[in-house]
Parts: sequence; C-alpha cells; structure tokens
Amino acid sequence: MQALPHFYNVNVTGTPTSQLTASSKGLTNLVVDGPSEFGGPGDQWSPETLMMSAVANCFVLSFKAVSNASKFPWKSIQCESEGKLDKVGRAMTFTQITHKVTLVIGDASEKEKALKLLEKSEAICLVSNSLKSEVTLECDIQIEAL
Repeated sequence: MQALPHFYNVNVTGTPTSQLTASSKGLTNLVVDGPSEFGGPGDQWSPETLMMSAVANCFVLSFKAVSNASKFPWKSIQCESEGKLDKVGRAMTFTQITHKVTLVIGDASEKEKALKLLEKSEAICLVSNSLKSEVTLECDIQIEAL
C-alpha cells in the first residue's frame, strides 16, 4: 500500500435535461441518474446504488486481502448488500446496511476460521467505516471440494 493520505478524484457533468456522466482518469465513464424512488427513471446507476456498490465491493476486496494475508483458501464469494435509506431528523441517511454473504470453501473444518475472516473483513472495510450506518453481516458458508 502506498503511504497515506490517498486522494481520489471524480468529475460529474450534465445538463438540466440530461443524465449525468461520472468520470475518473483511466476509468470507463458511468451514466448516472436518479432512482425511481426520487422521480428518476431508475434505469441507470444512481448515487444510492453507487454507494451500495462501494460498500459491497469494499467488503469483498477486504475479504480478499484478509484471506490472502491469512493464506486461507476459498473458492468463491458472493455479497448482496442492501442499504436502508431513511430520514433521521431533517436529513436522509443510510441507517442500516445488511451484507448477505455466501462464501464457498473446500474444508468443513475451516468454517469457523472463514467466519472470523468475514467478520474481520467487515471490521476493516474503509467504506462502511466511513458511514454512520449500522452494519449487519449474514454469512452462509458452504462446503464444496476445491
């Protein structure tokens, strides 16, 4: 890892009648629009879905780093993350995030270690650590020969 602090830059452009385009140097542009819940078309990435994508991806990348450092073999992971957006006082905020994780491993005797690594991954996830939301982790560890 490079020395901290790190800086990340995103540029968003649009007009009153167009969808937004989010760009960052060296990356593919994203079309962004409002979700249907806020009167948008609901057929593009929205700030809300991008937020949940960031949380889910950070969790899985944290797990990859933790399992690699622990030399823990695994076959696949799937993480479905759901965020609850609600009004708290005068502000809207994500109040609850639930990760539903399915991890496939090859050895039943490693199930407890797998759970500990998943929990550690959530504890170190920088995106969810940057939010006020309560985070719940639901784990389904499945055994399948590697």
